[in-house]
Amino acid sequence: MANKEVEEEGLKKEAVEEEEDDEHGSKERVLQKYFLMEWELVKSLLNDIVSHGRVSDPSSVFKIRSIMDKYQEQGQLLEPYLESIVSPLMFIIRSKTKELGVSSDEILEVIKPVCIIIYSLVTVCGDITSARKYRRDGGEMCDTLWLSILILVPFDISSVDTSIANSKTLDELEPAPLVLRILAFSKDYLSNAGPMRTMAGLLLSRLLTRPDMPKAFTSFVEWTHEVLSSNTDDVMDLFRLLGVVEALAAIFKLLNEGNCSFLRRNLKIVGLAKHVAPRAGSRKVLHDVIPIVWNDISILMKSSTAARSPLLRKYLVKLTQRIGLTCLPYRSPSWRYVGKTSSLGENISVNASGKCNHGADMDSPSQGENSSFLQDEEDMDVPDIVEEIIEMLLTGLKDTDTVVRWSAAKGIGRITSRLTSALSDEVLSSVLELFSPGEGDGSWHGGCLALAELARRGLLLPISFPKVVPVVALHYDIRRGPHSVGSHVRDAAAYVCWAFGRAYYHTDMKEILGQLAPHLLTVACYDREKSSCSCLPRECWKTRNYPHGIDIVNAADYFSLSSRVKSYLHVAVGIAQYEGYLYPFVEELLYNKICHWDKGLRELAAEALSALVKYDPEYFANFVVEKLIPCTLSSDLCMRHGATLAAGELVLALHQCGFALSTDKQKRFVGIVTAIEKARLYRGKGGEIMRAAVSRFIECISLACLFVPEKTKRTLLDTLNENLRHPNSQIQNAAVQALKYFVPAYLVKGDNENLNNMTSKYLEQLTDPNAAARRGSALAIGVLPYEFLAKRWRVILLKLCNSCAIEDKPEDRDAEARVNAVKGLISVCETLTQVREHPDIHSGEDDLSLFLLIKNEVMMSLFKALDDYSVDNRGDVGSWVREAAMDGLEKCTYILFGGIVKQAVEKMDKLREAAAKVLQRILHNKMFFIPFIPYREKLEEIVPNEVDLKWGVPTFSYPQFIQLLQFSCYSRYVLSGLVISIGGLQDSLRKASITALLEYLQSPETEHTEGSSREYKLCTDILWVLQQYKRCDRVIVPTLKGHTPIFCAGVLDSLAVELKATKDFSKLYAGIAILGYIASVPESVNTRAFSHLLTFLGHRYPRYVIRKASAEQVYLVLLQNGELVTEDKMEKALEIISETCWEGDIEEAKQRRLELHDMAGLETGLLPKIGNGASNRDGEKRPTASDENASYSSLVGSTGF
Repeated sequence: MANKEVEEEGLKKEAVEEEEDDEHGSKERVLQKYFLMEWELVKSLLNDIVSHGRVSDPSSVFKIRSIMDKYQEQGQLLEPYLESIVSPLMFIIRSKTKELGVSSDEILEVIKPVCIIIYSLVTVCGDITSARKYRRDGGEMCDTLWLSILILVPFDISSVDTSIANSKTLDELEPAPLVLRILAFSKDYLSNAGPMRTMAGLLLSRLLTRPDMPKAFTSFVEWTHEVLSSNTDDVMDLFRLLGVVEALAAIFKLLNEGNCSFLRRNLKIVGLAKHVAPRAGSRKVLHDVIPIVWNDISILMKSSTAARSPLLRKYLVKLTQRIGLTCLPYRSPSWRYVGKTSSLGENISVNASGKCNHGADMDSPSQGENSSFLQDEEDMDVPDIVEEIIEMLLTGLKDTDTVVRWSAAKGIGRITSRLTSALSDEVLSSVLELFSPGEGDGSWHGGCLALAELARRGLLLPISFPKVVPVVALHYDIRRGPHSVGSHVRDAAAYVCWAFGRAYYHTDMKEILGQLAPHLLTVACYDREKSSCSCLPRECWKTRNYPHGIDIVNAADYFSLSSRVKSYLHVAVGIAQYEGYLYPFVEELLYNKICHWDKGLRELAAEALSALVKYDPEYFANFVVEKLIPCTLSSDLCMRHGATLAAGELVLALHQCGFALSTDKQKRFVGIVTAIEKARLYRGKGGEIMRAAVSRFIECISLACLFVPEKTKRTLLDTLNENLRHPNSQIQNAAVQALKYFVPAYLVKGDNENLNNMTSKYLEQLTDPNAAARRGSALAIGVLPYEFLAKRWRVILLKLCNSCAIEDKPEDRDAEARVNAVKGLISVCETLTQVREHPDIHSGEDDLSLFLLIKNEVMMSLFKALDDYSVDNRGDVGSWVREAAMDGLEKCTYILFGGIVKQAVEKMDKLREAAAKVLQRILHNKMFFIPFIPYREKLEEIVPNEVDLKWGVPTFSYPQFIQLLQFSCYSRYVLSGLVISIGGLQDSLRKASITALLEYLQSPETEHTEGSSREYKLCTDILWVLQQYKRCDRVIVPTLKGHTPIFCAGVLDSLAVELKATKDFSKLYAGIAILGYIASVPESVNTRAFSHLLTFLGHRYPRYVIRKASAEQVYLVLLQNGELVTEDKMEKALEIISETCWEGDIEEAKQRRLELHDMAGLETGLLPKIGNGASNRDGEKRPTASDENASYSSLVGSTGF
């Protein structure tokens, strides 16, 4: 105890010393010790301002304001510094004003930056706190702030008026001279256009609501009556009207019952709150002046001045509601719904007691009290003026400005809280009348705000939900010309839903949750402005009334919904999987979004509709299709454009889901384009939009492979050709994209004459005088498939090369045509060099001549295009050509060297030697240096500049060029030629190529290797070859023949290591399955795999996994591959496998295994060891366990159980 007392004494002593140190220490130490971390910087900036007598550096004002703004939430942290900051600044203002004079031009430049700093302090610390630090330093704002505190004294105001200190001639209720002076300059400030008007209104409200100011208050009301009655169109009169109405609203707010403790609350700051007496009779004073004020504002509200000023109407509505509150006694209605409380203590007590007392207040009192209270409600006398006030507030809900509607909505809520239940129902009915189809968007917006205020205050009972929920305008969107209005209405409707979730218990919302949920999620996912990203609180979604609520609220969070594309194509698609949301989503897209005025939104809606097809393809194929097809001919441009896009996306999505459309529906889809052309919907307004949509539709039906009659094919092709000639680049690009898939789907299998005619037509248009035709034809040639280019590839390339050059005639010059010619040229080169499905047309010699043409003509044309510096009224349009040419040179470099190195590893010795010499001349040419060759140094090492190199010898050339597999830009070309050599019939060539490939794979990685391992890249490239050359037996057969044995042998080597003596039954089971597959392959490696598989028939793990699984695999292998066992022994082998009990004695299993070895002709001594037993320490082999349970227990133990 003694030690504890000593410790406490020491702590007290330290505290006292610390206080003394703070009190008597230097002021700078105290300031640095507490609160403001940036005080040193602020102090240095202030010192600079004081030393110069003005703000010399404008950035210092910004720095000080940015520091002060950090303390917006905790302004009291700045209070210790206010005097140090304000005093020198006010000294500058006072001294400069005296020195320069008020009328000086320089005074504003000096004072304005200083006043900005002071204003930032007021916004952070508050007016009362800042005014105390201003002392008596003058200035309009400072005087007003100071007086607003001075008049809060709890004594007679005359006691602080020195002018009447020795005079006793003043009447008891006569205003003191000080009051008269305050009233005089406050009235002047009410005409101010700046913040002084609001400050003057605040000062007047605090002054005139004092109990000793009845005469001053009456005099002020008479003056306001004169002002309100004599309004003119003068600008100054308008500002005075604003100030007078604002001051009256502030006065009624302070004198209204429920706010009478304002003075007490403010005087608590100065420690005088206990001296303030209740304001008896203050409401009586207001009641005496209400008729005069109400008559004035009723007339003013209907005047042209109010019609022109939204701010005046806002203040009038605010004053109106406060007059209404004054006329009604303050009461807490018993019929009000008592829902969730904002008090943490009350929530904890309710949860601890396990009771949930919610509902109307009238349920809580006893029956006697309840009946007496209801009797009081029936006897409640409501003044006639209240009805007029409510009518004006209802009119304010339909105002054209949001600020007025918002103020009116709050007034409706406040006044309704003081009415009886019956009267509140009448108010609700009047609010619901605002949701009439004939009303404007302002009426709907104001009605939603009013409903939200009623719900927030518990004045909207759950029994009214059936009337209220249907009018919540979550989908309000009214088309007006080229745009629509309604986002503010949907925002207000979302606010209503938020108020429901915050005010009511989920049990009371059970009925409406099911109605609101699909609509809320529909708006959250598909609304253009994202009006209801989080309308309902998370607690509502987490109730059992909301299935999958947690998953939905996690998926549809604010950040996911902030991206429109992500919201449409990912969030909504994820939510649609839950029951009850798919069909509302589809209806929203079908009826509201594909016909939206925003073109981008229609395109996105079509994609979103197709993304939902996978959940119910039959519903889309039947119901949605029937709705869309007629809409493609709608008279409304937005509707037919969106319906055409949606129809195409829908067909494609149904095809991707594997849903087969009936013949009748296919005919209807295919006939959409013909019907649009017959209706002449390409003409007039919106024709360009429809052309792009039709091109996308043709692309979709081509990808979906719908049946198209020959006549319709010609119609669709003519449509695409017309779009290719259109001057709009977007339409041309859409047509080119459609042609890319339309031609392979419907024209490739046609006769050669049509193919030649189509190609010739596009070639002729390359020299057409119409620039748009030249642009479209160049792009069209670039997307033609190989069949259209094979016969005339040389002519096509040369024509495109000529089109890349600047036109001779100045009137024919078109930069876009040259850009498209470059792009088409590169696309044709890629098609000719990558596709090899017609070996009868394309021989190796032609390949080499193609690459020579690319080198000599195509690349030279691209180099010439780099000198295109054409200029027109748009600027340097030649830069577009140069940019396209640079991209083309890069691709041509890959094509050129890729194609040549492909020939360097193919099966013909002559071609390999020719390709190597071409590479040698390109790389080591002394006259022309070709830039941009990827990995040039490595290529020069592989192809050195030596004369007597034997490139035709496989053992020399393959090890050299196989090194290019490590570079992604060459690997696919090399492999596409290498597979033909590896899978060829010539044994020496095959051995040399396989040996080179295996040596490359086994060699260590070099610094040139890109990214993944060599094995992974090789597998990826082989898959690319199989995809690129599908159905081309010239490439596919050698690929399969050459690489299957290599990979199978490598897999067997890995399995021999991994399966030896392992106890992991999952690895064993997987390995047995792989061995069974390899043993079934008709290659030489299958015998080795079959031998390894047979060893597992005598494994120590008998049941369920190893021996039985091995027997099943052996049986399947023998059925699939009859070469492993001779035909006369096959039946006997199958009989042994099927009749042997492999789960039984291991010795019997081994005996049967030896019989199968003999039938297959395998050598038993060369079989791999799989570890059927274990050696003891003496080197003697332990006896193998014949007990099934013992061996199985070993298996179970090895798995960790």
